[in-house]
Formats: sequence, C-alpha cells, structure tokens
Amino acid sequence: MEITRRTVLSGGAAAGALTVLAAPGSATGAPGTRPLARSASPRVSPFELGVASGDPLPDSVVLWTRLAVDPTAEDGLGGMARRPYAVRWEIARDPQMRRVVERGVVEARAESGYAVHVEPRGLQAGREYWYRFRVGGHLSPVGRTMTAPARHEMPAVLAMSFASCSQYEHGYFTAYRRLAQDQPDLVLHLGDYQYEYTKQSYLSPTGNVRDHDGPETVDLASYRQRHAQYKSDPDLQLAHATAPWLVVWDDHEVDNNWADDVPENSDAAQWNDTTARFVRRRAQAFQAYYENMPLRRASVPRGADMKIYRRLHWGRLATFHMMDTRQYRDDQACGDGWTIDCDERLDETRSLPGMAQERWLLDGFERSRARWDVLGQQVFFAEQDALAGPSYRTSMDGWDGYVPSRRRITQGWVDAGVRNPVVLTGDVHKHWANDLRLDYQDTDSPVVGSELVCSSITSTGNGSPTWQSPNMALNPHLRFSADQRGYVRTAITKEKMSVDYRSLPSVTTTDAAAYTQASFELHDGQRGLQRTR
Repeated sequence: MEITRRTVLSGGAAAGALTVLAAPGSATGAPGTRPLARSASPRVSPFELGVASGDPLPDSVVLWTRLAVDPTAEDGLGGMARRPYAVRWEIARDPQMRRVVERGVVEARAESGYAVHVEPRGLQAGREYWYRFRVGGHLSPVGRTMTAPARHEMPAVLAMSFASCSQYEHGYFTAYRRLAQDQPDLVLHLGDYQYEYTKQSYLSPTGNVRDHDGPETVDLASYRQRHAQYKSDPDLQLAHATAPWLVVWDDHEVDNNWADDVPENSDAAQWNDTTARFVRRRAQAFQAYYENMPLRRASVPRGADMKIYRRLHWGRLATFHMMDTRQYRDDQACGDGWTIDCDERLDETRSLPGMAQERWLLDGFERSRARWDVLGQQVFFAEQDALAGPSYRTSMDGWDGYVPSRRRITQGWVDAGVRNPVVLTGDVHKHWANDLRLDYQDTDSPVVGSELVCSSITSTGNGSPTWQSPNMALNPHLRFSADQRGYVRTAITKEKMSVDYRSLPSVTTTDAAAYTQASFELHDGQRGLQRTR
C-alpha cells in the first residue's frame, strides 16, 4: 500500500483487527514505572497528532506517538482525561500489518504529555517496516520506517532529504508534503521545527496566513500546546509517517538566538529577566521537545540539560554527526546580528558547539571509515562577508562569529583524512551551496569540503524566484543562492552525492508544486561542488 495523505490520516487498509501481546524484549514501559493501567479508551480517536519514527539503528528504530483529542487545549495535555492509557503498538514487514514481527504495550501518562517512545529491538538491518498504535478501539495511522544497514554493509543508495524552519503562521506546510512524496529513506530536520512567538508578533513579508494558538511559549503547557498545533498539520504528519527522522533543534524551539543560559532579551514576560528564570524556561522547552520528537531514551532531558548531539551510521556509506549549536555555545560576540570588524569573533577560547562537543566531533572524524561524513547542524558555516575591502561585516550568530572554532573543526577533518566531508545547514531561510576552505581570504586555498544549505519550509513567506545574494560577488566560494521556500533532496552512493534544491513558488496558497531550482553533484574523493542544473 502506498503511503498517501489519505492513508496516513485514516489508517487506510490497516484498520483491521489487532491482537496485542507483550513481546519478549519489546518496550513495555520506561524502567521503574508503575504497572500498566487497565485499558481506558477515549470516545474519539486520540491520534490527532499522527505517528513518527526516528534514530534508526541496524536492529532498532524509535516509534512515536502522542495522544490528543483536543490538540491545542490550553493545559498542554491535548484534552485527555488525567489518567494513564495503555497504548498498544506493533511493527510489521508489510503496510497491511499482516506480518507482525514485534508488538507490545506502553503506558501514556500526563506527566509525559501522553507521549510514548518505543524502541523495538531485534529488527533486520537495512529494510522497510510499517508500524501503528492502538488505544482501546482506536487505531492510529500506519507509518513507514526503515532500519539502518549493518555497519559492514555498503548500501547501493541512500535517499536523504533535509529541511528546517517551519513557521506555522508564515505559510502552509506543502513543502513537507512534497518531501514525503519523494519517498526518502531518511529525513534530517535541522531545527526551528516550531516557533515560540504569540500570534501576529512575527510577520512574514508576504503576510501571515494562519495564527499561533496561545501565548509566547515559556512554560511546559504552552510548549506542549505549540508542538501539538504544529503536529496537527496533515502535511507534517505525512512527512513523519513516510520515513524515519533525525532531529536537532536550533533556537526557536526555546527562544530566538539563545546561547547556553543567555536569552535573546531581558523581558520578564518571556521569563528572560534572570538567568534562573530563563534556565527554567529552557528546561520546560527541552521536556516538550523530547515528548514531541522520535528520540531515544538517551536524550531524555535532565532538567535544563538534554544531550541531542549524536552519531548515526548508515552502513559504510555515510556517518551523520548530528550537532547542537545552541546549548553549549559561548554567547554571541558583539550582539546577535551582522556586525562590522568584531575582534571578539577571533577569540581562540570561544566555541560555537562548546569545547566538549568539538572534541567529540574531532574524535568522530578520527574514527570514521565512512565514504561520506555528514555534519547535520544549524547555522551558516562558510564565511560570508558583506563588505568589499579590508573590513568585515558578518553574522555573529553563525560560524563567522566563532572563527577559531570553525577553523578547528575544518582542520580536524583535513587532518583526519575524512574522505568526503559535507556540512548540512538550515536557519537562514534560503538555499545556498558553498565550497569550504581553511582560509577564505586566500583564493588559492584549496577547497576542503562542501556546505549544503536548505531554505525554510515556510519561514519568511513566499520569497522571490529571481533573488540572488549580492554577497556571492564578494565571496567566490558561495556558489548558489535562492530565495523560495523548500527543502533539499539528495541521493548518496559510494561514487557521488546528487543534490537537488527543491523550491515552491508559493506557501501562502495550498497545493503548490515543487520544482528543482538547481542541482549539484559531489564526487567521491573530489573536493568542490559541480553544478549540473
């Protein structure tokens, strides 16, 4: 059965009888929890937020759902009665759910926002599976997922797409639907999955087409409510139900431009007036983020700390180094914006990912035997100087604000002999393709890697089909830029990585078609982007 919008929303042909047993070795509840409650069933379907999967391993993948009958209820609990619910799950070899290989039961509780995370084990490496959940007489939609290939295997191809920046008010999530229709094997989301603002406080140049519910997100109830509003979108549900995701946050999952324990401003209404209040806000945001994402138990937050940087191997073909560029960074130098000649950005003691994460990344480079090493991170990596002449005007929020940190990481993959380094980036709401160098001021400095930057799903509205950044003329390593919404689609083989920049002419109307605005190839062992379209 093909996964379509209709089958994802209805459960399709999978809505048959279901017998559930607790399987040996399956997830039957978090360690140390109470015994499972008697099966309670709401009167209407509690699967208004869909299903998702993520963090695939060769023998396991995370299965996720969160129960809600009224997703945007103000208390953040989705209109569920305050009692535990037994949630039955199963995973099968076929989309009709006839060849079930693992099943079990977990408990959804109010203290976890009625979210469940299941980590079935003993699955076969490198194959498709389908999964679903049941509460009482209600069946969820069926989701498709995949396990990673075994570590020693070299798969023929990996279809991987990546996306970022989906501001609900700025447009419809049609780009997620188009991404799902490509049937990727793996989706990376690089942050700004949801935005914290109250309605109409962040206006798109092309007009907001819908409103956020609730206030600016500052506490657990409001973050849960906002995640639920986004998860209610059918196009986002379709994208989650089509493939496993690897997710990392950027800033808007907590607060614009936050850095470690430093908020954007000192507004008391936003809990930003003291460090203690902002850290409390951060902890609430982290809890809601975990509840609403298909993450492993290793990422369960501990108060205001949550480890989301991690590494995933796709056989011998690719290693994905998923980074956190917010939680451990030094505060932005000279303010958060574009600044001229800021000396602090050259301080050797400052780090964007934090020194511990830098060491983790460099160690990963040393150990890697992958054909492709892919950094999944958030902010612009290549140098982008907006001034001609000896002065520099650069963004303090991206890697230009942390020049030695960028140099250490780039030199690290060069010294380790990483075969094909590729940096993936979101955040800036535009498509970019960039060559990476150790010394951007020396035009003879060799290209040592590539950066692929995806535009936003919706953020800042429709954009322009003819825009090209004037900074490209000042920075010859910046090879392509475009300003329409969309995502990036790749096909990775041992010989090359093929890259399509997918764009939509409009996000303020529904059902826009996606088209390929530019294409590039990266060839094994060769540095630099080759444009093919």
